Amino acid sequence: MSTFDERQKGFETKFKHDQETAFKITARRNKLIGLWTAKQLGLEGAAAENYAKSVVAADMEKPGDADVVAKILKDLAAKGIQLTEHRIRSEMDALAAEARKQITGK
Repeated sequence: MSTFDERQKGFETKFKHDQETAFKITARRNKLIGLWTAKQLGLEGAAAENYAKSVVAADMEKPGDADVVAKILKDLAAKGIQLTEHRIRSEMDALAAEARKQITGK
């Protein structure tokens, strides 16, 4: 195997690892925002965990965060809790940093 082939394989391996890490961070962030939202909804214990899982699953519907934000806004509104999209996205940003620490240790 040539040096070029080895470098290419190394880049491909790193890219794959980076993609897997990004996926894990996003999934963890979605779980954390789900738990945060569950608290806003007054859910605890298993109910909160189940709600968080439903938020993680909601992210599989479309690319991006819009599906997660829409689910959270809808669920909060159904309970008469009014939060802005900006507030939810701000919380998601903060929790993304926490998720990164939890997954990568950095």
